Amino acid sequence: MTTDISASCLTLTSPADILAAVPYLVGFHPADSLIVVGLARSQAKVAARWNVPVPPGALAPLVPLFEREEVTQVVIVGYGPGETVTPGVDEATATAARAGVEVAEALRAHDGRYWSYVCDSATCCPPEGTPYDPLSSRVAAEATVRGLVALPDRETLQRTIAPMSGPVRLAMRRATAEAVHDLRTALAAAHDPDGFTADFVAQGLARVRAALARGAIGDRLDDAEAARLGLDLAVIRVRDEAWTLMDDSHIALWKDLTRRLEPAFVPPAASLLAMAAWRAGDSVLATIALERALSLDPHYSMGNLLMHALQHLLPPGVMDGRMPTPAELDAAMGEPRASWLLPVPGLSADDPEPFA
Repeated sequence: MTTDISASCLTLTSPADILAAVPYLVGFHPADSLIVVGLARSQAKVAARWNVPVPPGALAPLVPLFEREEVTQVVIVGYGPGETVTPGVDEATATAARAGVEVAEALRAHDGRYWSYVCDSATCCPPEGTPYDPLSSRVAAEATVRGLVALPDRETLQRTIAPMSGPVRLAMRRATAEAVHDLRTALAAAHDPDGFTADFVAQGLARVRAALARGAIGDRLDDAEAARLGLDLAVIRVRDEAWTLMDDSHIALWKDLTRRLEPAFVPPAASLLAMAAWRAGDSVLATIALERALSLDPHYSMGNLLMHALQHLLPPGVMDGRMPTPAELDAAMGEPRASWLLPVPGLSADDPEPFA
């Protein structure tokens, strides 16, 4: 997955500097990973990460990425034992060669030591490896001063969007059950289900816009508001409105909802979080958010679409000028129909308590 690091500016003069910088480029200290950093005019442009061993063909999207970002050099770093890392480094090296990109350095790091694939001098690169400490280096201090953050590991980043538990979870469960009950009751009493749906969608669109405005100033939704917005986002027309309005500043709202909503309501919020993070250049967070969404609903179309884009190293700018306007959404989807409410979890009498 790629991370936009064009705003980062760290001076690297040695393999130890590279190893100290990589965690700040991807957001956490990697393990069992292959990292490819693309450079243009001696400045890092993008960083891409894969688990090792690298799946066959996973590195193919690097070629168009190099061309798109005008990459002229790459730095390749593998983390882990040689038997799992070296095949990925070899494939990355071959991919760079096919793209006409120079490999400035290729390293393997494991258990506090590193080895270079491009240096064969025992003086600077002994067979037993060279010790290094990424935490005490000049680069780590410089990165911290510049506001860059490296979490201890990927699991720590996953926990930043993990479900809330304890009293918060119980309160959200009650609020969600009440919101679903109110919706079911109102729908059952409606004489015109399509007209009811039109009103529900209109109110949902208003709630989305209000939540985005409040989130922009740091205001947090209460449990009832969050639960109701979770129901709103289950309706594709409402969710797509949020998608078309996407802005980097929306990350906090979608992260909060991803953590607080009941599991059945998480995929839309987590996918919107992924979109916001991707737009902000944080593809690692975007990927983790999508993994959360797809673990709950493997067939969620928005999540699968965004995961496809990330796996193919597409830039978020690919969406610029291609997002529909609200009027275009209305034209494409037509008049609201009661069937639009079917995706709302718990609305069907066959699933009365999806939160227990």
